[in-house]
Amino acid sequence: MLSDKETTRISKFLSLVLRHQPDVIGIELDENGWTDVSTLLQHMNNHGMKISPAILEHVVATNNKKRFAFNETHMQIRASQGHTVNIDLGYTPMQPPNVLYHGTATHHVASIMQDGLEKRSRQHVHLSTDRDTAIKVGQRHGQPEVLIIDAQSMYKDGYTFYISDNGVWLTDYVPRQYITSSQH
Repeated sequence: MLSDKETTRISKFLSLVLRHQPDVIGIELDENGWTDVSTLLQHMNNHGMKISPAILEHVVATNNKKRFAFNETHMQIRASQGHTVNIDLGYTPMQPPNVLYHGTATHHVASIMQDGLEKRSRQHVHLSTDRDTAIKVGQRHGQPEVLIIDAQSMYKDGYTFYISDNGVWLTDYVPRQYITSSQH
């Protein structure tokens, strides 16, 4: 159907408009991040991205990080997490596993160990259930380092956790006392 390169190009564009800048193509996200599929396709086509419903289905289904989700009827679509626009994903607070992981670049570790993990421009801090995923995340930013998060202690101390549709654990902030560097 599509080459891997074309699928990746479309996926990156969807990330841009469904997570960060819907106004780039003139769409709006509702309060939960959803937008109408037919409107999205029309606006993408108007901006030179010739995408059919079948191509959109393929991109969503084959995204290895499950970044996007359709509603039950496949009439609406949204990004699963990672938004910089203000939306409420409607996730229910959940008890996390005992330990979670955060991948970062080694040049960020000193700052994180001083200030904790902050969400910055995103709506949440993103955490993984396994080291391999955290390493892959860290590699996107430089030499990777995996931080170990004592999620169970955070939870017992009243911090709220959510799990996104694609299995990423989300929280608002991770104070430094719950973080251990895997290098130390």
